[in-house]
Amino acid sequence: MLKTTTSNIDGHQITEYLGVVVGEAILGANIFKDLFGAIRDIVGGRAGAYEKEMGKARQIAFHEMEEQAMRLGANGIVGIDIDYEVIGEKGGMMMVSVSGTAVRYR
Repeated sequence: MLKTTTSNIDGHQITEYLGVVVGEAILGANIFKDLFGAIRDIVGGRAGAYEKEMGKARQIAFHEMEEQAMRLGANGIVGIDIDYEVIGEKGGMMMVSVSGTAVRYR
């Protein structure tokens, strides 16, 4: 399925707008990863554990959004927006939310 952050698909015509589709993923951060991430941040390095978890959450959210679009009969999703938020007590969880418009195009 074609996915884009733009509102159109170059070289193609959108024939039908099927509605907004979303995907969300909330992942808890392991205390050891939190400790390691904090130490890496202090030293100025990259927090690889966080980056890996964010990547997993993004994949889950995109998969959910794409499944919704397929159920609507879409062959594309346009106008995709990706949001990241830290939630929970003391920022112990991370949420990735993606949304877009399911479309049919030719």
